[in-house]
Amino acid sequence: MAACPAGHDSAATDYCDVCGMRMEMPGKAAPGGQGEPGGQMTGAQATAANVTAATPPGQSGQLCPRCGAVRSGRFCEGCGLDLDAPMPPASAMAAMPAVSPAAPPAEPPAVTGPEPGVSTGGAAAYGAPGEQPPAPDPAVPAGWSVAATADRDYYDTVAGSGGPDAALVTFPPYCPERRFALTSREMRIGRRSASRGLTPEIDLTGPPLDPGISRLHAVLMADPVMGWSVIDPGSENGTIVNGKEIPTGVPVPLHDGDRIHLGAWTLITVSTADSHQI
Repeated sequence: MAACPAGHDSAATDYCDVCGMRMEMPGKAAPGGQGEPGGQMTGAQATAANVTAATPPGQSGQLCPRCGAVRSGRFCEGCGLDLDAPMPPASAMAAMPAVSPAAPPAEPPAVTGPEPGVSTGGAAAYGAPGEQPPAPDPAVPAGWSVAATADRDYYDTVAGSGGPDAALVTFPPYCPERRFALTSREMRIGRRSASRGLTPEIDLTGPPLDPGISRLHAVLMADPVMGWSVIDPGSENGTIVNGKEIPTGVPVPLHDGDRIHLGAWTLITVSTADSHQI
């Protein structure tokens, strides 16, 4: 088990399983950044400054009752627990198994009726031959999906912001589009972590790897009336919707064609059932 420059235990040797920091070299927040005198960076400037930075100062310090990770937003970065939801009694929480570094990856969730031609990012099949898929959840708006790819213009903006490690992050020469059907009430966006048993529904592990994406970076949340919204639970580098960085912990409604930027070069485009019929 290796320790990253921020002191987290990590089973991976390239990037920390907890904070995403590059293992072989510590990063520093740029002067005037979050938690330092002189102001707070936003948007692409903050993304460039924090691509390989450790957890920023100023977070609450509250520990997740399930896995013990330090809280930095609504959803636990370590195990994905919704920390704003009602917690079970202390006796029940104590009986819940802790996520250990040796824990195997969680099994991907079964697909609940993907739209024809829409990939689910390698989700499990329905089961035995001839078995019918489960009935769709009425609380999940049907026909929505997202496509993840690389955006050169966004990368150039991030690289040009002059973060301490911006020059070390290169734009991928090839990044195939990956499409994910939105089939659950909560669809987590991030990178899987074998050591923490975390497998987000929208897994952007790669290749190619965008090192600016947190293990739990953002969450898409369903509403049967309003449709889908996106929330940043407190990611290291922030989430940008249609060119504007969204506040931590505040759901932002999504519409057909909305563009979500995260990491150093990743673009996620939202599609609704209406757009699929065109």
